Amino acid sequence: MFKKDKPKKKKSVNRIDTLIGRHTHIKGDVSFSGGLRVDGSVEGNINATGDDNSVLTLSDHGRIDGEVRVPNVIINGEVNGNVYASQHVELAPKARINGNLYYRMLEMAMGSEVNGHLIRAQQEDENILQVEHEVFDDDAQFHLEQKASS
Repeated sequence: MFKKDKPKKKKSVNRIDTLIGRHTHIKGDVSFSGGLRVDGSVEGNINATGDDNSVLTLSDHGRIDGEVRVPNVIINGEVNGNVYASQHVELAPKARINGNLYYRMLEMAMGSEVNGHLIRAQQEDENILQVEHEVFDDDAQFHLEQKASS
């Protein structure tokens, strides 16, 4: 009737181990495990190392200028670069991604934007975090030159 062996809870993906404050600006790459919340700005790439439960949370005041490679991401700010998420992506109403989004599972709120391509992982064993991105630049696809006539 009263079991002493209760099932262990999984780690919470909302846990925050590291906080980059609202008035903080970081120039350079950031590697983390666990939970990272960005309220300030990061000019560089963000990578999660070694933990499939790691989560990046970008608040509505946050900004990232660089590539993001994490298992789980919650975005409500601006990302200028490609985003690679091997597990779950949540785009809140103020989310703006100027780049391609590679994902396995996507949740988008009304008002969020992705100004780039949405690329879903087709196979379960495909490691999105190791994918090299392709450059999709609509301006570079066509190049017209006018030559002077002789």
